[in-house]
Amino acid sequence: MLIETTFKTAWWLNNAHLQTLYPALIRKMPPPNGLRRERLITPDLDFIDIDWCGEGSQPLIILLHGLTGSSRSGYIKGLQCSLLKQGFRSVTLNFRGCSGEYNHSARCYHSGETEDIHFLYQTLRQREPDTPFAAVGFSLGGNVLLKWLGEQGNNLSLFAAIAVSVPLVLSACATKLDNGFSKIYRAKLLRDLKHYVQAKQRYLEQLGKHHEANKIEQLGNLSRIKSFWQYDDRVVARLHGFKNVQDYYQRSSSRQFLKSIAVSTLLIQALDDPFMTEDVLPDLEKLSSSIHLEITRGGGHVGFIAGENPFKPDYWLERRIPEFLRQHVSSD
Repeated sequence: MLIETTFKTAWWLNNAHLQTLYPALIRKMPPPNGLRRERLITPDLDFIDIDWCGEGSQPLIILLHGLTGSSRSGYIKGLQCSLLKQGFRSVTLNFRGCSGEYNHSARCYHSGETEDIHFLYQTLRQREPDTPFAAVGFSLGGNVLLKWLGEQGNNLSLFAAIAVSVPLVLSACATKLDNGFSKIYRAKLLRDLKHYVQAKQRYLEQLGKHHEANKIEQLGNLSRIKSFWQYDDRVVARLHGFKNVQDYYQRSSSRQFLKSIAVSTLLIQALDDPFMTEDVLPDLEKLSSSIHLEITRGGGHVGFIAGENPFKPDYWLERRIPEFLRQHVSSD
C-alpha cells in the first residue's frame, strides 16, 4: 500500500545532491557507546564480522549497509544510536571484506547475495529463539534485504523490515549513474571498488591463498573500466558465478521479489534519488499486502535531512525507522 510521507526536505539542503552528499561528507558521527564486534565463521570457512549495540533482551534489529559502506558509515552509526535510545538492540552485518579486514576468498558481496544475511539470521535465531527480530537495509543492503525477504516468504520470524533508497532494478540504476552529475558518484564508487580488488589480491597472496588470488588476477586490468555495466560484467559476474552482467542484474534485482514478501515491510524511496529513476518504482499491484511504500519528493540517496535550523539537522530516517519498528513490535 502507498502511505503518505511525513518527510519535508530541509530548505538549506533543497536538492538531491546536497541531501546525498551532506551526511556523507559533513556529518561527523561517533560510534555508539558499548559497540562490540563478533566474528562468525561462515559455512564456506570464510568469515563475517558483526557489530553489536545494546545489552539485554530487548528486540534486536539487523542492519545492512550499502555499497562500499560498513558499520562505520554515518547512517548506520546514527541509526544504532537512535535505536539504542528507544529500547532496541542492533547488530550490523559488515558484508564480506567491509569490516576493515579483507575476507579470505575471492568472492565478497554483491546486490543479490543473500546467503550471509540468512546465515546470520539463522545463527541469531538459534541463540535467541524468542527475541523479536527486525531488519533494516540501506541502498545495496536494502536490495539484499528485499530479495531475501521475497525468497524466504513465510519462513522468517521477523516483526518488521525497512528498506531505504533501494536500487530495485539494477540495470536501470547502473545506466542512471552513467549520466549527468550522477557520474561523480559512479567515479568515486568505482575508484574505491577497483582499489579494493587490487589490494585484496595482494592480501590473498600474502596469506598463501594463491588459488583465490589467481581468480582475481584472471579478471585482468581493471583500470579502463568506466561504468558499473563494465565492472559488474568483468568482476561481479565472474567472481560470483553469473553468466554475464545481464544475468547478474536480472537475477539480483529486488523488485521482482516484492510480491512474495510476507513480513511487514516499509520501503522508503525518494523521487529525486540520483542513483535511480522513477521508472524503478514498483506498481502498487506488484506489491504484496505486507509492503508499505513511502515515496518522498526529495531526500536524495540515503539523505532525508529535514529541519529548519542548519546548525541542528534533523536526520528524519532516525525518527521514521524506530517509529515504524515501535508500531509493529507492539502489534506483533
